[in-house]
Amino acid sequence: MAMVNYAKKEIQFKIVYYGPGMCGKTTNLQVVHDRLPEEAKGKMSSLATSQDRTLFFDFMPLKTDAIEGFTTKFMMYTVPGQVKYNSTRKLVLRSCDGIVFVADSSLAKMPENLESLQNLEENLRDQNDTIAKMPLILQYNKRDLPDASPIEYLDFLLNKGPIRHPSIEAAAFKGDGVIESLNAIAKLVLQDFLDKRNNS
Repeated sequence: MAMVNYAKKEIQFKIVYYGPGMCGKTTNLQVVHDRLPEEAKGKMSSLATSQDRTLFFDFMPLKTDAIEGFTTKFMMYTVPGQVKYNSTRKLVLRSCDGIVFVADSSLAKMPENLESLQNLEENLRDQNDTIAKMPLILQYNKRDLPDASPIEYLDFLLNKGPIRHPSIEAAAFKGDGVIESLNAIAKLVLQDFLDKRNNS
């Protein structure tokens, strides 16, 4: 849920990168942070386990002037990839405004992608939300791998249902598709905010 501070003329949105372990969520944030000008970003903080997996969250304010008269700030988070940290996933997911679901394109990772997507659906349901109502894009990451699944197969498994979400091909380690994914989710989040405000 966007936080509007009328005194500071600031609107704060929360975007969460979700997906299975080692799919590229942290890499996405690192690439975005590296490519932003110094004045547009805050400090990125992370907590990692000894296996170099994100344990809690990465935090990065990203300011733009998208809504007239207000500074728009995006708070960027990742969730831990391992299911055993589900309580942390739920905490990070709370009050989010948009989700980038990062899927590993490797054929061997399809069960983990599906498990993570189902877990996302369950956690959203627990906070009285749904994937259908949430601004969400699918990032098909690791497209540079030799065993990358066809896009049609990824769509068949992960992007079915009454609402089809935008999908973007990426190789986050090389920086490909990372900024495009951020731009896509930011547009959806802003449009959702404006639609809700106009209909209220």
